[in-house]
Amino acid sequence: MDLDLVPDITMRGQADPHGRDAVKRPPTVGQLAARIHGLAARPADWWHRVRFDASGPVRVVLDEVEGVRLWLTTWPPGHRTGVHDHAGTEVSAVIAGELAEVKITDDGVTERPLRANRVRVHGGDHTHELTNPGPAYAITLHAQLA
Repeated sequence: MDLDLVPDITMRGQADPHGRDAVKRPPTVGQLAARIHGLAARPADWWHRVRFDASGPVRVVLDEVEGVRLWLTTWPPGHRTGVHDHAGTEVSAVIAGELAEVKITDDGVTERPLRANRVRVHGGDHTHELTNPGPAYAITLHAQLA
Protein backbone atom coordinates (compact mmCIF):
# COMPACT_ATOMS: atom_id res chain seq x y z
CA MET A 1 0.00 0.00 0.00
CA ASP A 2 1.38 3.38 -1.03
CA LEU A 3 0.92 5.61 2.06
CA ASP A 4 1.61 8.75 -0.01
CA LEU A 5 -1.93 8.40 -1.40
CA VAL A 6 -3.61 8.22 2.02
CA PRO A 7 -4.86 11.61 3.26
CA ASP A 8 -3.04 12.86 6.30
CA ILE A 9 -5.74 12.90 8.99
CA THR A 10 -3.47 14.96 11.21
CA MET A 11 -4.08 17.88 8.81
CA ARG A 12 -7.77 18.10 9.74
CA GLY A 13 -8.68 21.72 10.39
CA GLN A 14 -5.36 23.04 9.11
CA ALA A 15 -4.48 24.83 5.90
CA ASP A 16 -4.72 22.81 2.70
CA PRO A 17 -1.34 21.13 2.06
CA HIS A 18 -1.84 21.86 -1.65
CA GLY A 19 -1.96 25.63 -1.09
CA ARG A 20 -5.66 26.06 -1.84
CA ASP A 21 -7.59 28.57 0.24
CA ALA A 22 -10.29 27.02 2.39
CA VAL A 23 -13.73 28.51 1.82
CA LYS A 24 -14.99 30.10 5.02
CA ARG A 25 -18.75 29.79 5.27
CA PRO A 26 -20.99 31.72 7.66
CA PRO A 27 -22.52 29.69 10.48
CA THR A 28 -25.83 27.97 9.82
CA VAL A 29 -29.00 28.79 11.72
CA GLY A 30 -28.51 25.53 13.62
CA GLN A 31 -25.01 26.59 14.65
CA LEU A 32 -26.32 29.98 15.83
CA ALA A 33 -29.02 28.19 17.84
CA ALA A 34 -26.42 25.87 19.38
CA ARG A 35 -24.34 28.89 20.44
CA ILE A 36 -27.34 30.53 22.13
CA HIS A 37 -28.30 27.25 23.82
CA GLY A 38 -24.74 26.76 25.07
CA LEU A 39 -24.43 30.36 26.26
CA ALA A 40 -27.75 30.16 28.12
CA ALA A 41 -26.38 27.12 29.98
CA ARG A 42 -23.37 29.15 31.21
CA PRO A 43 -24.79 32.16 33.11
CA ALA A 44 -21.44 32.68 34.83
CA ASP A 45 -20.17 33.90 31.44
CA TRP A 46 -22.68 36.75 31.14
CA TRP A 47 -24.79 37.31 34.28
CA HIS A 48 -22.36 39.93 35.66
CA ARG A 49 -23.08 42.02 32.53
CA VAL A 50 -26.87 42.19 32.98
CA ARG A 51 -28.12 45.75 33.56
CA PHE A 52 -31.62 46.83 34.57
CA ASP A 53 -33.18 50.15 33.55
CA ALA A 54 -36.86 50.89 34.15
CA SER A 55 -36.92 53.43 31.29
CA GLY A 56 -36.28 50.88 28.53
CA PRO A 57 -34.45 47.78 27.36
CA VAL A 58 -30.71 47.53 27.87
CA ARG A 59 -28.75 45.80 25.11
CA VAL A 60 -25.26 44.55 26.03
CA VAL A 61 -22.95 43.13 23.36
CA LEU A 62 -21.29 39.98 24.71
CA ASP A 63 -19.05 39.03 21.81
CA GLU A 64 -18.48 39.42 18.10
CA VAL A 65 -16.36 36.63 16.68
CA GLU A 66 -16.21 34.73 13.39
CA GLY A 67 -18.96 36.88 11.90
CA VAL A 68 -21.43 36.29 14.73
CA ARG A 69 -22.65 39.01 17.11
CA LEU A 70 -23.89 37.84 20.53
CA TRP A 71 -25.80 40.09 22.93
CA LEU A 72 -28.26 40.07 25.79
CA THR A 73 -31.21 42.35 26.36
CA THR A 74 -33.05 43.14 29.59
CA TRP A 75 -36.70 44.12 29.13
CA PRO A 76 -38.43 46.18 31.85
CA PRO A 77 -42.02 45.32 32.79
CA GLY A 78 -44.57 46.84 30.44
CA HIS A 79 -42.10 47.73 27.67
CA ARG A 80 -43.24 47.48 24.02
CA THR A 81 -40.86 47.43 21.05
CA GLY A 82 -43.24 48.77 18.44
CA VAL A 83 -43.83 46.87 15.21
CA HIS A 84 -40.58 45.97 13.46
CA ASP A 85 -38.92 43.34 11.30
CA HIS A 86 -35.48 41.78 11.12
CA ALA A 87 -33.30 42.38 8.09
CA GLY A 88 -31.11 39.32 8.69
CA THR A 89 -31.46 36.03 10.46
CA GLU A 90 -31.46 36.26 14.23
CA VAL A 91 -31.67 33.52 16.82
CA SER A 92 -32.87 34.34 20.34
CA ALA A 93 -33.97 32.76 23.59
CA VAL A 94 -35.82 34.12 26.61
CA ILE A 95 -33.77 33.04 29.62
CA ALA A 96 -35.68 34.80 32.39
CA GLY A 97 -39.20 36.16 32.60
CA GLU A 98 -41.60 36.10 29.69
CA LEU A 99 -42.32 38.18 26.59
CA ALA A 100 -45.44 38.30 24.42
CA GLU A 101 -45.07 38.39 20.64
CA VAL A 102 -47.65 39.81 18.25
CA LYS A 103 -46.78 38.47 14.79
CA ILE A 104 -48.16 40.20 11.72
CA THR A 105 -48.47 38.30 8.42
CA ASP A 106 -50.57 38.49 5.26
CA ASP A 107 -52.83 35.88 6.91
CA GLY A 108 -53.52 38.04 9.96
CA VAL A 109 -52.27 38.79 13.44
CA THR A 110 -51.38 36.20 16.06
CA GLU A 111 -50.19 36.57 19.64
CA ARG A 112 -48.19 34.05 21.64
CA PRO A 113 -46.17 33.97 24.83
CA LEU A 114 -42.40 33.59 24.53
CA ARG A 115 -41.28 31.60 27.53
CA ALA A 116 -37.85 30.70 28.83
CA ASN A 117 -35.64 27.91 27.51
CA ARG A 118 -36.80 27.85 23.88
CA VAL A 119 -34.54 28.97 21.05
CA ARG A 120 -36.33 30.87 18.27
CA VAL A 121 -35.35 31.97 14.77
CA HIS A 122 -36.41 35.35 13.37
CA GLY A 123 -35.66 36.89 10.03
CA GLY A 124 -36.70 37.94 6.60
CA ASP A 125 -40.40 38.78 6.57
CA HIS A 126 -40.87 38.23 10.31
CA THR A 127 -42.79 41.40 11.28
CA HIS A 128 -43.71 41.53 14.95
CA GLU A 129 -43.98 43.47 18.18
CA LEU A 130 -42.63 42.31 21.54
CA THR A 131 -44.02 43.22 24.95
CA ASN A 132 -43.00 42.34 28.47
CA PRO A 133 -46.43 41.78 30.06
CA GLY A 134 -45.10 40.57 33.39
CA PRO A 135 -44.39 42.29 36.67
CA ALA A 136 -40.65 41.48 36.45
CA TYR A 137 -37.80 42.05 34.01
CA ALA A 138 -37.25 39.60 31.17
CA ILE A 139 -33.80 38.70 29.83
CA THR A 140 -33.07 37.45 26.32
CA LEU A 141 -29.93 36.20 24.56
CA HIS A 142 -29.41 36.83 20.83
CA ALA A 143 -27.10 35.76 18.00
CA GLN A 144 -26.96 37.30 14.54
CA LEU A 145 -24.61 37.17 11.59
CA ALA A 146 -22.55 40.35 11.82
